[in-house]
Amino acid sequence: MTDVPPRSPIAPPPISNTAPAPTLRDRVLAWLTPQVSAKRLDHILGVEQMAIALAQCHQVDVQQAAQAAILHDVAKHFPPAQLLHMATDAGIPLDAILTAAPQLLHADVGAIVAWEQFGVTDPAILDAIRNHTLGSPGMDRLSCVVFLADTLEPGRGDTPELVHLRELSQQDLYLAVAQTSAYGVQRLLPTRRLIHPRTVLTRNWALQQASLT
Repeated sequence: MTDVPPRSPIAPPPISNTAPAPTLRDRVLAWLTPQVSAKRLDHILGVEQMAIALAQCHQVDVQQAAQAAILHDVAKHFPPAQLLHMATDAGIPLDAILTAAPQLLHADVGAIVAWEQFGVTDPAILDAIRNHTLGSPGMDRLSCVVFLADTLEPGRGDTPELVHLRELSQQDLYLAVAQTSAYGVQRLLPTRRLIHPRTVLTRNWALQQASLT
């Protein structure tokens, strides 16, 4: 009878002293935290939370929604002159309203920052960042989700209009975009702030899409 050699003990896996690489979310928040207010960070996290929830409701890629949301306001704190300079250098078309109200460019410039600073190359994520403020006729469902989350995240308040739009956003994506665009226009009408026609075009396009579904 042959002796069976004793079983060799299984060596434990080596302990790594290397910390895991920071995620995109970690890098964005670390970059933003010293530059923006706590209120702005709360807004960004609220948009992330709502974008994930809406993505799950509407069969949109959750990871794309989360990444676009955490990046959507990376250029919000840039001064007007910087926004205009970066937009001009990137060849972004500037109309009279964008020139007079450069803060509206933070969405387009945010996509530039996402690409240059954080290495984001996914066209859908970059489009969602570009479209989160004014919307865009023909935008995809990911852009719709981030557009809605930016206006409807919990930190915006609990007015009857916002409560209604939040409920609608879970039920009918395009009708919610149309009504949220109209809500934005209505809020600006009593003020002296300029209204970009792209918001109206987005409202009309989304209303037509809603009628087809």
